[in-house]
Amino acid sequence: MDEIEALVFDVFGTVVDWRSSAVAELQALLSKNDDKLADTDWVKFVEEWHLGYDMHTERIAAGGAGPLNVDVLHREILEGMLNSSAWAHVGRAWDDNMREEVNLVWHRLKGWPDAVEGLHAVKKLKIIATLSNGNVKLLVDMARHANLPWDMIFSTELFGTYKPSPKTYLSACHHLSLPPHKCAFVAAHIDDLRAASAQGMRTVYVYRPHEDDEALAKIDGGIVKTKDEGGEADVVVRSFVELAEVLKRVK
Repeated sequence: MDEIEALVFDVFGTVVDWRSSAVAELQALLSKNDDKLADTDWVKFVEEWHLGYDMHTERIAAGGAGPLNVDVLHREILEGMLNSSAWAHVGRAWDDNMREEVNLVWHRLKGWPDAVEGLHAVKKLKIIATLSNGNVKLLVDMARHANLPWDMIFSTELFGTYKPSPKTYLSACHHLSLPPHKCAFVAAHIDDLRAASAQGMRTVYVYRPHEDDEALAKIDGGIVKTKDEGGEADVVVRSFVELAEVLKRVK
């Protein structure tokens, strides 16, 4: 890792805890609402919404039709959910203004406990940038809200596709004026790391609670190993603070 000049980060789930943040946002927004939504399972609601995001961005990255702005995509998924039988009671309770406000919860996600401290520590050593499917405005708002100290924000919106399209990883390296092997991609999702590695980037896997459970279940022992251990990632850490320590040791 001593040749690495820049670290490029996935954001949703890797830097910010989307699940608990979005649930807390919904609960706060709806605290003044009527009792008809009191028994709603907001964890299930948020997870279904995010699953729709995952499915549609992957489909569009593979050449399918759809919006390349995640705010628009999130709203389309939200409308589909509110028109479904499972969430029709929520749909009846929310007018257009409430739906627009709810759609912005993704702009106000909070970082994992180590995120700010760890990113500041890494930033002292290397360039740090996002590479997220989130649109530019979303990522800027999120950075301001969560005090994330990015040197650069790369949104796949700028590249006309979504991850895991190879174009996204290569475009970020191109705009940093660095070859892929001098850029490390950091993510809590092994599939994302595999896509980055296939384009020649170095990879850092960071464990986040419940973020990659399905993928980890398919790996022997449920543990991501480094390449030195016969695994897939160049580095495996449990926090960005630990990542900074790793970078210091190889400097």
